[in-house]
Amino acid sequence: MNETRTTWRAIRVLLAWTLFPMVTNAATLYVPRDHATVQAAIDASQPSDTIIVAPGTYGERIHLKEGITLRSAGDEQRGELGLQRAEATIIDGAGIEVVGAHQTTALVTMAEGATIDGFTVTGLGKYDEAMWRKHRATHGDEQPHEDIGAPGAAGIGSLGVACTISNNIVHHIGYTGIALQGAKGKTGAAHVVRNVCYRNMGGGVGAMHGSQALIEENVCFENFYAGIGHENASPTVINNTCYQNIRAGIGISEGACPVVRGNKCYQNRRAGIGTRTGAETRPLIEANECYENDMAGIGTDEHAAPLIRANRCYKNKRAGIGSSGGAAPTIVGNECFENGQSGIGQEGEATVVLVGNNCHHNASAGLGFGDCTAGQATVLDNRIVDNATVAVGIHAGWKVTLAGNELVRQHGMPPIVMVFAGAEAKLTDNTIRGAGVAGIRVAGILRAENNRFVGEQLRRVGPPNVAVWALPGADVELIANQFDSWRHALQATEARVRAVNNTVANFHRAAFVIERPVGDRLLVEGNQFPASEIDAVPMLLDGRAPGMP
Repeated sequence: MNETRTTWRAIRVLLAWTLFPMVTNAATLYVPRDHATVQAAIDASQPSDTIIVAPGTYGERIHLKEGITLRSAGDEQRGELGLQRAEATIIDGAGIEVVGAHQTTALVTMAEGATIDGFTVTGLGKYDEAMWRKHRATHGDEQPHEDIGAPGAAGIGSLGVACTISNNIVHHIGYTGIALQGAKGKTGAAHVVRNVCYRNMGGGVGAMHGSQALIEENVCFENFYAGIGHENASPTVINNTCYQNIRAGIGISEGACPVVRGNKCYQNRRAGIGTRTGAETRPLIEANECYENDMAGIGTDEHAAPLIRANRCYKNKRAGIGSSGGAAPTIVGNECFENGQSGIGQEGEATVVLVGNNCHHNASAGLGFGDCTAGQATVLDNRIVDNATVAVGIHAGWKVTLAGNELVRQHGMPPIVMVFAGAEAKLTDNTIRGAGVAGIRVAGILRAENNRFVGEQLRRVGPPNVAVWALPGADVELIANQFDSWRHALQATEARVRAVNNTVANFHRAAFVIERPVGDRLLVEGNQFPASEIDAVPMLLDGRAPGMP
């Protein structure tokens, strides 16, 4: 019996040694106390070891080993830009070649499971101040239009490894500051957190070639391209601050599909967040704050198809959110205000869906649709209030469907909605409320059904004050709408007109005023007119009420 118990005990011990790896004590190595150089300490280390580097400048190229931690000496005390220990512990690439075999070798190369924490990384490659200033002055318009994944030697490079890059200051690198790449069969799930990247000749942080990194709480400013750039990568980008970069604060291109959430992007020379280059570029851009950028707060171009949701875009020099170049964004629940042009602006054959946005107090339109050849928009349940010119401006080439929107402007002379010649608008179940020469002024095609047109105050004299003003060449169809407190529900000159089953109240003299109608479709019937003025008539046709001699 005792022999049997002893045998089973021995078997269990043997299984434990076989199934579970040996646990070794991690060592701590010190530079320069134990090793004169950082790389010498790395070469002497084992997985799980920590290397502590004293303040100083280390002019060497560094290759980390698997599972080690490379950390500067000191605590978490803040300095001018980052941690004091990061500012005092410098890996300097000045004089290190980036030609030949080293043209794509980073100053610091990460390894699987490795960590670098708290260094300044600088000086590798050529930083060109004159070129930086030139392209900053031209908003990056003259920069080469190339993939951010073009070869180059980064400050810190992660190629297909899971690693941690934290609390570093990366600046004046001749390429991207921190470059994150996937590799064959590997997503490169690096964690890049609380770094400061500035004045690099690429992006501050670049995610490329399938990287699925987590990029959070970094500060990226004054970089030659984007603060954080993406090329065919799908990282998670959260709670970063990107400002005064020559291109976008966050740039997304070449089939990249990141999640971009909770970032602050301001005073960038182009967009706060920009997407471009292809229908496969489909990021989620959510709950970011984009303001005071020199172009749009969020911009999408070149057929990109982002989901742009719940962002705040304000005080940008152009639109709060802008679409062009055949882009196909879905724009949901954003607030856009006090922008230099439209709250949300579209041009260049874009195909857009706008749902539940709030655009107010912008310097031109709440929603703007610029001249194009063939743009399409679906506009649902938005609140467009008190913009300086029009709530919605629709230029030639656009077909726009608006349903369930609130379109309001309390003061000013322009119409609340303008449909230009060559444009087509279909309005259903909207509320158009306020003042101006018209609720809708139309020179193109208008189909309006079951909308409410509510005037601010009936104006009997002075500038026009009509719910729908049809200009020569317009084609207007009004079905089952409600008109209240406008001088006329419709004033049309040399236009095609059909007005059926509408209700008109509180008008002056005539509900419908039609001069020299064109075509064979003039039809005004089934409309209702609650009591108004004694001399009011349903319609004046060429200055006379029907039936008058």
